[in-house]
Amino acid sequence: MRLGWLVASFFCLFFLPPTISAQDRVRITVAQDGSGDYLTIQSAIDDCKSFPAQRIRIFVKNGVYGEKVTIHHWNTRITLSGESRDSTIISFGDYFGQIGRGRNSTFFTQTLHVQGNDFRMEHITVVNTAGAVGQAIAVSVEADRCSFEDCAIRGHQDSLYVAGEGFRQYFVECEIEGTTDFIFGSGTAVFENCRIHSLSSSYVTAASTFEGTLFGLVFLNCDFSAAPGIKDVFLGRPWRPFARTVLIDCHLGGHIHPQGWDNWGDPSSEQTAFYGESGSKGPGAAPKRRVAWSHSLSEEQILQYTPLNILGEWILRMGEE
Repeated sequence: MRLGWLVASFFCLFFLPPTISAQDRVRITVAQDGSGDYLTIQSAIDDCKSFPAQRIRIFVKNGVYGEKVTIHHWNTRITLSGESRDSTIISFGDYFGQIGRGRNSTFFTQTLHVQGNDFRMEHITVVNTAGAVGQAIAVSVEADRCSFEDCAIRGHQDSLYVAGEGFRQYFVECEIEGTTDFIFGSGTAVFENCRIHSLSSSYVTAASTFEGTLFGLVFLNCDFSAAPGIKDVFLGRPWRPFARTVLIDCHLGGHIHPQGWDNWGDPSSEQTAFYGESGSKGPGAAPKRRVAWSHSLSEEQILQYTPLNILGEWILRMGEE
């Protein structure tokens, strides 16, 4: 009997795979039907190892996940990957007037809050369902080296907040829609091959770039569209004096106001903000009618506006981990 127990112990020790604890998993599945490791996205994130040495991939099956999701600052190197963009949806409806935390209530409204560096998201839609009731963030990114590919970010006012001094974010083949200032913040963010969709006659961007920062919001080969009947949409206005926003080779619909840019009622910002374009096309492209304080980029300036130069070499490793 004792011999049999020893043989069994030896077999288990050397031939059976070791049990992997939840904190050591690097491949996790979330599914509402119980077929995955977790029922909610937040519970999967909360059980991830803090500051992992290896990237953790969380696969999210199709479904509407009605939850506020936070990628905490210790949740570095997390990838959220949806089964399909239009059917994998994170949805919540907080808004400024509902939060009740004073003048900064906007920054508590987000459906998805990213604080962990090296975050990636793909094939997922994030929505703030509050509607046209004031400030209501869908995605807030307050982290460095974050990327979003084939994602949709939907809301009304303040849909996407990109923030952080020196923080860099990359949006590729995404769709971002909203009403007023629906892409805003101080971060350095590149939008490449994205659709930027206006739902009202208002302002697309409100950059608050820090003084001395070389790049703010940069749109490369993007399509600026609008809902039917929308017109007189401005490309941007400066939330802070040193706002920087540049468009290169973008298609602009007829809803774009010929002046392009607005000084937000402060003429002094015209001396400090930097708004530039190159290669704009479509009915909204009107370089000769833009405000006099905007810039037409020179060939030398255009060469600086590449994702690699703006964001750094980390984008070359995006597909390797």
